Amino acid sequence: MRRNRSVAALLLTGLALVVLFALGGTGFLESLTGSPTPAASPSAAAGQAAPGSAAAGSGAPGSAAPAAPANPSGLPAINESELPVEARQTLAAIRAGGPYRYSQDNKTFGNFERILPRRDSGYYREYTVPTPGESDRGARRIVAGSGGEKYYTQDHYDSFKFIAEGN
Repeated sequence: MRRNRSVAALLLTGLALVVLFALGGTGFLESLTGSPTPAASPSAAAGQAAPGSAAAGSGAPGSAAPAAPANPSGLPAINESELPVEARQTLAAIRAGGPYRYSQDNKTFGNFERILPRRDSGYYREYTVPTPGESDRGARRIVAGSGGEKYYTQDHYDSFKFIAEGN
């Protein structure tokens, strides 16, 4: 009988943790684990917004463009207008949901260098920025987070700049 009570108590504790997490009790989980839990947003859970939707920045009359994400990284920022033309073309392809020039594009970026903010696996996607004169993909990339933030690297992940969109 005593063993059944222990199992029941364990099950109730597990159920309570699941309910707390489901109701947004991430602060409680942070206190248990000692590490922040990434904030989940509807766009992060659903992946990228559908092309042409207001969330994708369609610019259709009467639709509000989404607010540009804040720089969560503390990395230096670069205005979108200051990027090379090939990077702006890659951003346009990302916003349109493709097509992409290289088969490696729109694949998970592992963030093994740990320069970008740490997130769960699969949070970041990478895209090639073609380099004129290169016979391969070159070193330039855009890395996009599922929260909408985007980063540019011209040296194959040795450094990044946060892309301030719409400027």
